[in-house]
Amino acid sequence: MLDNLPDITFAEKDAKLIESEIINAYESLAGRTLAPGDPVRLFLLSIASIIIQQRALIDFSAKQNLLAYSIGDYLDHIGALLGVRRLSAKPATTTIRFALSEARQDVIAIPKGTRIRAESSEIVFATTAYAEIPAGQLSIDIPAECMAVGEVGNGYLPGQIKRLIDPIPYIASAVNTTETLGGIDIEGDESFRERIRLVPESFSTAGPYRAYEYWALTAHHDIADVAVYSPTPGQVNICPLLKGGQLPSQEILDAVEAICSADNKRPLTDYVYVHVPTIVNYSINFTYYIRKDDASLASNIQSAVEAATAQFKAWQKEKLGRDINPSELTRRVINAGAKRVQITQPVFVKLEQYQVAKDITTNIIYGGLEDD
Repeated sequence: MLDNLPDITFAEKDAKLIESEIINAYESLAGRTLAPGDPVRLFLLSIASIIIQQRALIDFSAKQNLLAYSIGDYLDHIGALLGVRRLSAKPATTTIRFALSEARQDVIAIPKGTRIRAESSEIVFATTAYAEIPAGQLSIDIPAECMAVGEVGNGYLPGQIKRLIDPIPYIASAVNTTETLGGIDIEGDESFRERIRLVPESFSTAGPYRAYEYWALTAHHDIADVAVYSPTPGQVNICPLLKGGQLPSQEILDAVEAICSADNKRPLTDYVYVHVPTIVNYSINFTYYIRKDDASLASNIQSAVEAATAQFKAWQKEKLGRDINPSELTRRVINAGAKRVQITQPVFVKLEQYQVAKDITTNIIYGGLEDD
C-alpha cells in the first residue's frame, strides 16, 4: 500500500534552480548582470549552498512525520503513537555439556554464567542456569546463550564451542551439543514499518485477517510474509513464510499459534491452526541470444543474465501465493542485455495463498550471437 503512494516534496532542493532564482532576483533588483567570476555572484552562490542544505533538512524533517519515509528513531516515535515497538534483538542459544574425566563421590557445581568460547572466534556463550553434576555421574547438559545479541552467534555446529574460559575443578571438557540458533538482530525499518501500518487492524477482536497477519508478524523477526485464510467457518489457518523463502521451524509455528490464539486477540469461536507453506517446485530451462552488435559486451551480458536469473529465483520465493511467472523471467533476462530468450521451463502456474514457489534445477544455455 505504501509503495503505491505518490512521492512528495516539502521543500525544493534542486541546487541549480535555487542558485538561478537567487542570482536572477539580485540581477532584477540591482539592474545589472553578474559575470561568472563576479565577487557578488560568488557570495550569492555561497549563500545558496546554505539555503540548499537548509531545504534538504526541512524536507527530510517533514518526511520523518510520514510512515512511508520515516527511518530509525523517527520511525520508533511513530510506532510509539500506536503503542508498537521494534522487536528486540535476541542472543543465540545452545546446550553445553560439562563432563568429568571420571565420576566423583561429591557433587560438582557449575555456576550460572560460566563462560565458554568458540575455537575459531571471540564469540562467547554463558550458561543461563546453575547446575550440578550429581555424585557418581560423568556429565550434565546446561543451556547457554551468546553474550552478544543478534545473528552473530548463530551457526556454530556441535563441538565448535569448547574453550572453557572460567575453569571449574575436575571439569575435563565443556562443549556444545547442539547447533547455536535463535540469534536475532533488532527489527529493521522495513518490517517495523509494515507492522505499524497493520496496527489499526489489531485493534479488532472480531477476527479480520489483517489482525491475524499483524499478530503473526510480531511472533518472530524472520517472518516476512503471512497468509491468513478460513477454509471452513470457525477455522483460521495461518501460514508464515520466513525471509529468503525459508520455511518456519516448529518453534516459530508454536510462537505464531501462541500469540494468535490468545483470548484477547481472537474471537472465542475461532480455532487457529498454524502450518508451514506448501512448496510448489519448478525448474528453470531457457536459451538466450545476444545481438552481434553487443559482441564486445557478451561476457558482461552472460554474467548479467546469470545474476538476473538468481534475482528471479529470490523474487519468486519471497512471497506467499506468488504465481510462477515465466514472463517475469523473460523480462529480467531481456533487461540484462539478451536479445531474446526461449523459455521451456517454467510454465505459468497459479499458486494458492498458502503456497510458495521453489526452484529445484536451473539450466541456462547461451545460444550465441544473432543479427537484429
